[in-house]
Amino acid sequence: MNLQLKIWRQQNAGSKGKMVDYSISGVESDMSFLEMLDVLNESLINKGEEPIAFDHDCREGICGSCSLMINGEPHGPDRLITACQLHMRKFKDGDTIVIEPFRAKAFPVIKDLIIDRTAFDRIHQAGGYISVNTSGNTVDANAIPIDKHKADEAMDAATCIGCGACVAACKNASAMLFTSAKVAQFALLPQGRVEATERVQNMVRQMDLEGFGNCTNTGACEVECPKGISLENIARMNREYLMATSKG
Repeated sequence: MNLQLKIWRQQNAGSKGKMVDYSISGVESDMSFLEMLDVLNESLINKGEEPIAFDHDCREGICGSCSLMINGEPHGPDRLITACQLHMRKFKDGDTIVIEPFRAKAFPVIKDLIIDRTAFDRIHQAGGYISVNTSGNTVDANAIPIDKHKADEAMDAATCIGCGACVAACKNASAMLFTSAKVAQFALLPQGRVEATERVQNMVRQMDLEGFGNCTNTGACEVECPKGISLENIARMNREYLMATSKG
């Protein structure tokens, strides 16, 4: 395939970025989207030009670092996959592909297509954990009976990889789906109920401090989530937050 690419280039967070046009040929349908970018970067390096900076790690849809806005959609036109799992067979010869970083005030651009998502880390640090007594009085977690339905729901929430697609898809750049998934994975389990009140309040407070917007109730976050995190988690977090704040 021969493709026309419009790619966001930005030297650093303080500089002004712009879209730059590139042409690429010989793209095979079995290539992944990131392999296509590798081919483009190799050609740029051979011509003495600076390659395009983009984030990636596992290339297996596990880490979420390959976050890209592709033709206006987080992770591209396919569903339930990350950008590294997107294959070029989803495009046609002669297509124009627009590639940008995720857009959100809380996700500042570091360079080109790489964004700073440490806001998610700080939300997680605010309460996305369970304090463990390691003094010798611990109880084996596997000895606590847990309803199968609740365990499955907790696991579904825990599959969130923190890629930020939910934020990029939301017109308010809301982090409600991410935050609610991290709240829910503990709120559904007995080990997480001990600190449930503090957890939801601290994580919601940090989410607001990071500058994420309010939930739009449009459901775009669930549609674009590569792991299919359910909107039910947002409803659960709202209930948890209401109960926590009503306790005074």
